[in-house]
Amino acid sequence: MIVQGKIALVTGAASGIGNAVAERLVEAGARKVGVVDLTDSVVAAAEQINRSADNDVAIPFQGDVTDSSFRQQVYSDLKDHDPVRICVPAAGILRDAMAVKLNKENGKAELYDEDRFRQVLEVNLMHPTYWTMQMIAGIAEHRAASDSGKWSAAEDIQGCSVIIGSVSSRGNRGQVSYSSAKSGLNAASKTLNVEGSFYGIQTKIIHPGFVQTPMVDQLPDGLFEDHLRKLVPIDRLIQPAEIANTVVAMIENPIISGPVWADGGLPPMT
Repeated sequence: MIVQGKIALVTGAASGIGNAVAERLVEAGARKVGVVDLTDSVVAAAEQINRSADNDVAIPFQGDVTDSSFRQQVYSDLKDHDPVRICVPAAGILRDAMAVKLNKENGKAELYDEDRFRQVLEVNLMHPTYWTMQMIAGIAEHRAASDSGKWSAAEDIQGCSVIIGSVSSRGNRGQVSYSSAKSGLNAASKTLNVEGSFYGIQTKIIHPGFVQTPMVDQLPDGLFEDHLRKLVPIDRLIQPAEIANTVVAMIENPIISGPVWADGGLPPMT
């Protein structure tokens, strides 16, 4: 599907991968790009994108991506005569801790906090799934209103969502909640791709490795340089722009179904 002239939406767009994707979609000719983030820095991010493009194409939305009413309002505000046709739900959080930790003082085992687990699933699994579903719903309603019926190969691809997974989807020590959420996205993206094909909509997933983002900055000092870097054949952190370029390529190439591993050659972690 060609990005040119389409309405797009990116969550987690104030920084990191989300910000880079929003910039790249504007460069590729998106007509409008909704940039969504929890923090008010999303306003400055949109302004910077617009200055670089010399065009008021990026529209900021501040809110909680797990709030269904906020999600629905963003989609409603962005659509005009055409629905949102590109969705990249890139917002995510880390709440890392061991699944079971033994308290050495009293000999009691402590389990990973249940509320934290639910929060990670809400943000990293439910949010990208439901923001994608909302896009599918908008396109389905648009087609129904014009009596378009079932999509056929004679038509252009009608919409595309690229979900941001992670190499942690293969399982990773200290990431029981994050790994579970990212693994779940594999099944969610496959299911939405199969169901969305009725309307000509593709859902794909990309699994980045260690990317130079605020999330990776949360790693303990020296962990990447001293321990993890030697596991990455390209011998460096991946840049957000590299992921963004790949995301746009996935959107524009209908034969890419995924999952796409953008990990710099990182082998499965144990």
